[in-house]
Amino acid sequence: MTEESTSPDVEFDAMQTVYTALSNLDEAARVRVLEYVTSRLGIAPVAKAPAQQQQDGPQVDEDDPALDEEQEAAPKFGSLAELFDAAQPKGTSDKALVAGYWLQVCQGSESFDGFSANKELKHLGEGLPNVTSAIDTLKAQKPALALQLKKSGKSRQARKVYKITVAGIRAVEAMIGG
Repeated sequence: MTEESTSPDVEFDAMQTVYTALSNLDEAARVRVLEYVTSRLGIAPVAKAPAQQQQDGPQVDEDDPALDEEQEAAPKFGSLAELFDAAQPKGTSDKALVAGYWLQVCQGSESFDGFSANKELKHLGEGLPNVTSAIDTLKAQKPALALQLKKSGKSRQARKVYKITVAGIRAVEAMIGG
């Protein structure tokens, strides 16, 4: 069906049908359904809706065109193992950076937490004794390779949520390329 032959009423009916079908699903299921349908119909993927602004920690522009361009141009890997092998990270902070890159860029997450990054590394036999310390090293660099977006809980062991910066993405890609 061409664009000219689709009436606004037919489009609206289709939108209502899709909305009704998706409204009772959780967000992850909605994403899976939409990705499947767009793939089957040969439609280019639609950009993700911007995440809700974080209440705590430094504000990060989720619509930063530089970050979007970096993520679009990023090399694609099927597993963290393949990325890890290509990057050959040397120290603990480089390992944390590669794991964060995997979760954020390759998996398409807006952010990641230290626990998840270390869990992925443990599956490779490369778990870190203190992932928070490794990420703190990334945060301390100029320009920062990672940012802390928020912390849930009051203790030192509270869950922290991070985001790899454009400089961090470039650093991983430099590891991959050289």
